[in-house]
Amino acid sequence: MPQRTTAPSNASAAPPRAEWTGQFGFILSAIGSAVGLGNIWRFPGVAYENGGGAFLIPYIVALLTAGIPILFLDYAIGHRFRGSAPLALRRIAGRFGEGIGWFQVMICVFIAIYYTAVLAWAASYFIFSFDLRWGDDATGFFTGDYLRLADSSFTLDFVPAVLIPLVIMWLLTIAVLGAGVVKGIQAANLIAMPLLVVGFLILVVRALFLPGAVDGLNALFTPDFAALADPTVWIAAYGHIFFSLSVAFGIMLTYSSYRRRRSNMTTPGLVVAFANSSFEILAAVGVFATLGFFAFQQGIAVDQLEGLTGVGLAFMTFPAIVAEMPGGQFFGALFFGSLVLAGLTSLISILEVILAGVIDKFGIPRRTAVYSIGGGLAIVSILLFGTSTGLIALDTIDNWANNIGIVSSAIVMTVTVLWVRRAGGELSRHLSALSTFRVGRGWLFFVSLVVPVVLGFMLVATIRQLFQEPYGGYDELYLLIAGWGSIAIMVIGAIALTASPWRSDPERFTPWPSLPVSRAAGAEGGAR
Repeated sequence: MPQRTTAPSNASAAPPRAEWTGQFGFILSAIGSAVGLGNIWRFPGVAYENGGGAFLIPYIVALLTAGIPILFLDYAIGHRFRGSAPLALRRIAGRFGEGIGWFQVMICVFIAIYYTAVLAWAASYFIFSFDLRWGDDATGFFTGDYLRLADSSFTLDFVPAVLIPLVIMWLLTIAVLGAGVVKGIQAANLIAMPLLVVGFLILVVRALFLPGAVDGLNALFTPDFAALADPTVWIAAYGHIFFSLSVAFGIMLTYSSYRRRRSNMTTPGLVVAFANSSFEILAAVGVFATLGFFAFQQGIAVDQLEGLTGVGLAFMTFPAIVAEMPGGQFFGALFFGSLVLAGLTSLISILEVILAGVIDKFGIPRRTAVYSIGGGLAIVSILLFGTSTGLIALDTIDNWANNIGIVSSAIVMTVTVLWVRRAGGELSRHLSALSTFRVGRGWLFFVSLVVPVVLGFMLVATIRQLFQEPYGGYDELYLLIAGWGSIAIMVIGAIALTASPWRSDPERFTPWPSLPVSRAAGAEGGAR
């Protein structure tokens, strides 16, 4: 472990760190980050395609053995070492740890750039819902009239209908972040999350009373226990839990660094994890009740429908359903309004990872960082996703950032912190000293062995598949530039930022509370 002392340094001391006003503000903000677009448009489809009701078994197992353990790891690192991803990981694992932190920041840079585009689409469709502007051809309207999707991956024609909401979403997000951790992020979540829950509950109740809703729920929850023998079903469960909780790419680590010194860490973690899963199941009920109605209207079975997940579900299938149901304008406004609220709170947390890292390292005032970095990312986002190839770019970068970038980050972070630096014992004792229940050997086993092994298997399988066939049927040169090029830029950016000097000495720090760190104690965190 690197020595952490309050020894004098030529660098100036860091300014006091911002803090949440209390546990409720932190929990609501963390839930706001975890509950995002994937809860609404990804989980229902993943569950349906992987055993229906039976999928809940590997889902819960994955939550308990990987999701919550790595969530606790993020909490422990961020809270004990009081910093953004680069700063906290520097304090626990030296310069290599800092590099991992900057890689996580770079992942957030790419996600923020395309995530805002989806928010812009959802905001547009919120307005479109009031007059059902997509008419009888929801798919044609989305890809043609709205996005003006180009045939070539390299076409860069600007689309005014996307540019305006894209600019508005960036301005709104920058305004929230500029107001600070408490007056901006916490206040936004205090407003957005209750609105999201109430609005989505109304949507679900309405969906349950639609003709055919029961058929949709039967299609979703009828268990196919034979699917449990398929390893890919279990991998899908671990993959979804991992992405859904916003872990291992700096968000929960950064948010926990804003908690007060004497703060319960484990109980809020359980609240966040189970609140996120509860919302996913609620979303699945609402989505499949609605899909059941759509199948009923067409006189077909639910399994004959197309577009049951992702962008297709949100912007092609759902608008088509809304156009056929009584009161469709209200239902559509609720759905797309929920997408905006869920996506906005997640986007704020993603950008906060970037801002916290830059502020910690370079000592830039918060508002200066927000306006300069936010403005720069907004320009890039507009240039890339305000064009006729926005959907192709989003699909490609999202796949590489999540399935390659985040998974790699999690593997390297857990191996470095728990196997190389052998800090598991220290982090375990930190969580236990401040929480209502102790974590020990069970947590260490899952986070140091199960997580890297499962994620390592996922990473190898993903890379093999990407090399076997072009992703999405896109041009191979385009995939090389947009996909693998994104990962290359993340790595180069992480190296360059790690090499730059600190404004304040990162080693001028003493972890609290003081814990005995003997050689034997430290060995508790090693691999077994």
